[in-house]
Amino acid sequence: MPLNPKQTQEILNTLGHSPQKRLGQNFLIDGNIVNKSIALAEIKESDKILEIGPGLGTLSKAILLKGCTLYAVEKDKTLANFLKNSLSPEYNNFHILEADCIQFPLGEIQKNKTKNLFKIVANLPYAVASNWLENVLDIASPLPGIMVLMLQKEAAERYNALPNSKSFGAISIFLQSAYYIHSTHTVSASCFHPKPKINSTLIRLNLRDNPIYFSTESRKLIRIIFTQRRKQISSICRKINSKVINSWLDKLWDRGYEKNIRAEEIDLSSWQLLGYKQKHAN
Repeated sequence: MPLNPKQTQEILNTLGHSPQKRLGQNFLIDGNIVNKSIALAEIKESDKILEIGPGLGTLSKAILLKGCTLYAVEKDKTLANFLKNSLSPEYNNFHILEADCIQFPLGEIQKNKTKNLFKIVANLPYAVASNWLENVLDIASPLPGIMVLMLQKEAAERYNALPNSKSFGAISIFLQSAYYIHSTHTVSASCFHPKPKINSTLIRLNLRDNPIYFSTESRKLIRIIFTQRRKQISSICRKINSKVINSWLDKLWDRGYEKNIRAEEIDLSSWQLLGYKQKHAN
């Protein structure tokens, strides 16, 4: 059974550990949400699962009980040691890497080059969610087939945002070009300890049949453009003066866009002209 609030606090007291706000340590204490995450991921015994920020292992143990192999990344030394001592002796299919998920976004799946056929299930630390996700989209080859992520509600809205909305931006383009949103579920702040000030969203992402990737240069250029999202695209790009961007602008004009168009008004398929496709067997 998942840890309840009392058990969570008792373990933290035993460890002499206070939840670290800077690391986004809000521990999941609702068994229904744990079960929902597991069900959404459609975990099979043959699966390789990556978990980011396992904390006290509430979600980790539920995953391991499915018989699959779990790779976890935990930055907090106290929590990483706790999991090594509590889960590793019981589950030989549990692997934990004490590391920063920004530097090791795929954990030991990345380290051991066992990246084929894996899924990600994670209660993400909110402060690093978008940077981590962008790193996954950059280095994973192939990309995970399914991602089930607990996110700050505002982040989930950005990932799912459509053009002509205030939330639409670079991360919307990168993510939606590789994945489609299978489902989203609002999660109350009361499902966590300590209780965050905002609600969260549990989101499932499914890999597209022909995902579109973006090079480091293209991602950098797109991010620059969206830092000036209310300016006309022709004015922004004139200052950037990149061959890649200039070629892309010509394609926009060919599509009938006016030169006073703004970044948030350009449709996803037009942004995808800056990307490329890779063929991977996933």
